[in-house]
Amino acid sequence: MDRYELRRLDYSLSEDHQALQSAYKDFFKTHCSIETVRAAEESGFDKSLWERLCGMGATTMALPDDVGGDGATLVDLTLVAEEIGRSLAPVPWIDHVCAARLLARLGAAEPEVVSGKHIVGLDPQHDNAQGVRLIPSGSVADQIIVRDGEDVVRLTFDTRPTKVDNIGRLPMAWVDPSAADSRVVLASGPDALAEYQRALDEWRVLTAAALVGLVEETMTIAAEFAKTRYTLGVPISTLQGISHPLANIAITVQGGRNLARRAAWFLDNEPDERPELAPAALVFMAEEASRAATMAVHVQGGLGVSAEAAATAYLVRARGWALAGGDPGASAKYIGELVSARESR
Repeated sequence: MDRYELRRLDYSLSEDHQALQSAYKDFFKTHCSIETVRAAEESGFDKSLWERLCGMGATTMALPDDVGGDGATLVDLTLVAEEIGRSLAPVPWIDHVCAARLLARLGAAEPEVVSGKHIVGLDPQHDNAQGVRLIPSGSVADQIIVRDGEDVVRLTFDTRPTKVDNIGRLPMAWVDPSAADSRVVLASGPDALAEYQRALDEWRVLTAAALVGLVEETMTIAAEFAKTRYTLGVPISTLQGISHPLANIAITVQGGRNLARRAAWFLDNEPDERPELAPAALVFMAEEASRAATMAVHVQGGLGVSAEAAATAYLVRARGWALAGGDPGASAKYIGELVSARESR
């Protein structure tokens, strides 16, 4: 038996993992209420929450020791991402840590990036977009990392691009690389593109993990509501039309969580062995998150579709966050190409 065989099958959390997740769960419960989320919708970003999160070590933990980080694994980062999704936290943490880890691998991570003082964004779309592109954290990022042909490029703007309205309430903006005030080629060639692909896969895994947390919270909202509403003298939670869909959501949560952690583990330990797992985690949760959040709204009936309902806030983000990296169908096609290539070999 090789040293990885058991771990490939067991993705349960250690005591350290549980302590880490509990710490961030408590952090967001304290500092990121639904009122905080609502208040940040116009900009898509809560600066105070971001500074508190950086003070918690959420940005430094993601980076290797040699650049001043704490060397956390990607599995560790999925635990933080889950709590971001559970609380709908209006911070570009996923974009930042994936871009910062890419900069570290390219030898271009600056102390301000490591600490989170400077926010870094990236273009998470699978295809090599040309010209103007939509960047999820484009309106708040101090630096933006994009792929341009065979180059990995860092862009900076004296005036940040203007946020555009979007269903996920993200600090999204159209970014024109040709209009950047500074354009620095960080690396070129196949190795550089492979590192950028690694950043995209990490973004997919962490976004999938965030959607897992989001779905679990929508399930909690729906279940708690169903336990307090009655029809014909019985709680609506006892009706098959309610209880069975809620059970399906619970299955989705556990399946998505295991898939995201499995993808994270393989990226960290055997990145060439199962490259299809990262996009598979995103495609699965992109579809299931929207379905689960819609069901949570339906359980609450007229209340659920009201603008002030928490379930509605989760629904729009379930749909929007899944599209931040472009059409999930492109990732599904990419999965097919990877599997086909492996089977051909």
